[in-house]
Amino acid sequence: MPVDAQGLDLPAKPGVYLFKRNDERVMYVGKATVLRDRIRSYFSKNPDRAMIPLLVEEADYVDCIVTQNPSEALMLERQLIRKHKPNYNSLLKDDKSYPFIAITNEEFPRILYTRHPPMDAKIWGPFPDVGAAKRVIQVLRYEFGIRDKDCKGKDGCMARHIGLCKGPCHDPDGYPSIVKAVTSVLDGDARLLIESLQKEMDGASQRMAFENAAKIRDMIAAIHKTLSQQIIHSRFYQDCDAIGFSSHGDIGTVVILHTKEGVIQGQVQYPLIHRGDIMESIALVLSEHYASRRPPRTLLLPTPVTGWIEHWLTERRKGSVDIRVPQRGELAKLRAMADSNARIHAERNAKKKSGSLEQMAADDAAKLLGMDSLNYIVCFDMAQLQGDERVGASVALRNGRPLKDEYRTYKVKTNAPDDLRMMREVIERWIRKQENWPDLVLLDGGETHLNMMTDLLNELGLSNSFTYAALAKKEETLHRPDEKSIILDQRGRLFIHARDEAHRFVNRFHRKRRARTAIADPLEAVPGLGAKKLQSLLRHFGGRKGIEHATVKDLVAAPGIGPALAERIKEYLQR
Repeated sequence: MPVDAQGLDLPAKPGVYLFKRNDERVMYVGKATVLRDRIRSYFSKNPDRAMIPLLVEEADYVDCIVTQNPSEALMLERQLIRKHKPNYNSLLKDDKSYPFIAITNEEFPRILYTRHPPMDAKIWGPFPDVGAAKRVIQVLRYEFGIRDKDCKGKDGCMARHIGLCKGPCHDPDGYPSIVKAVTSVLDGDARLLIESLQKEMDGASQRMAFENAAKIRDMIAAIHKTLSQQIIHSRFYQDCDAIGFSSHGDIGTVVILHTKEGVIQGQVQYPLIHRGDIMESIALVLSEHYASRRPPRTLLLPTPVTGWIEHWLTERRKGSVDIRVPQRGELAKLRAMADSNARIHAERNAKKKSGSLEQMAADDAAKLLGMDSLNYIVCFDMAQLQGDERVGASVALRNGRPLKDEYRTYKVKTNAPDDLRMMREVIERWIRKQENWPDLVLLDGGETHLNMMTDLLNELGLSNSFTYAALAKKEETLHRPDEKSIILDQRGRLFIHARDEAHRFVNRFHRKRRARTAIADPLEAVPGLGAKKLQSLLRHFGGRKGIEHATVKDLVAAPGIGPALAERIKEYLQR
């Protein structure tokens, strides 16, 4: 459906805006000095471009990323266009392009000032201040002698004779080091160059060569100005996510800015009910967001988090995650940008008239499945340990909120040998007591659980009674009968919440049952080692003795056991 101009609530700040479809496809990327005013212009009676009404008609909503200033917006716009390649950017594009500094990929690389850098070149920019970028190239040529033309003269060109080029075509010795030094400066490490220029400026002042000192001062200023324009494109953002947080009353918003290879890739926002503990709210979102994707190498947070989330992230990544709370520098600027975007989204979420955040999650889930509503969900999960105390549980959500009066626990009565047949027994018992069907029955499992449900309903003559699905933990994949599987994003957060709540509830019931029969294993005191992972260990090693004699390497080989968890298990056993 067309974008609703009345429903837009955009900030009066600089940034980038994205016209999107409900399937997250980006149709157009633009920049603005004042986002609110720029977007309003798209809904004027006399748009300045003929394709604008078509764009507004085909897009479903407008998203935005707030930047610190218009220069950052310009650079981020270019990067997002290169990433998403929106169709309408080719139809609505401006006739201008923006300048870059490039170092060519050839035997003797050249430094270029260009609006159309070669495909295989290393590039920096775009640069809003053209003059500063040109002056930086001049300084780099003067200080290092990197060439700017492909001359290959026998005796070298004029630039070589006046000291602006080392003449690699004449004598290539040492030229790779020159290119490396220039690349380092453009990446932001200009400390040594600036120190050298400052000494030169001080010397000129002492000689009373004030005109020359002023020129060097201007060179230093140009370097600072040009490199400061690299906030959006930074050597530090190699594999890094920045987390921003803001709250408006009890409505909180967490924003995650994704960066890779020095470029901001986009953002994801999570609305939530904020209970006053920022660390708790952020930990909740991190556990949801990275459940279906690999965590980055570096994570920038507004506040420190407890150790368990760090261990969990390490296990998810299968390598260390550097968690930082930066206070200064480029990483702090990036994280502050995430906060700015979180504030915008928090204010917008607070103003929405669609009701609670829980209801918003239910509405998003319904749209994802193509349903009119999804206000009543029942979710099932099972638990056992070595075949003993085999139990199941169901939880219910009404309008996205837990309906604890309808939480149920089940003790498996038959000799069903596995989770699949245990779940079949429990669901059949539940079905026979139902008077009204939910909008959706959700199973903690994969395609085999889905097929089991299909067979059961066919046997009972209830094949068209209600909608059902199975949610697999691998990549948070939702399986549905006769439909394409869906890898969930933030729109499917209700399903993930229901599954996790069922898992928590059944494990609590399971622990209580085992405590009554003295089956509880001391290893469950190890953080992160729950009933299912302990069961996996026991099956893998054939019993408790096998676990006790296993090395860390042996433990990691067991399904579901990561390096960090293996270390904790071994440490516990050695006490």
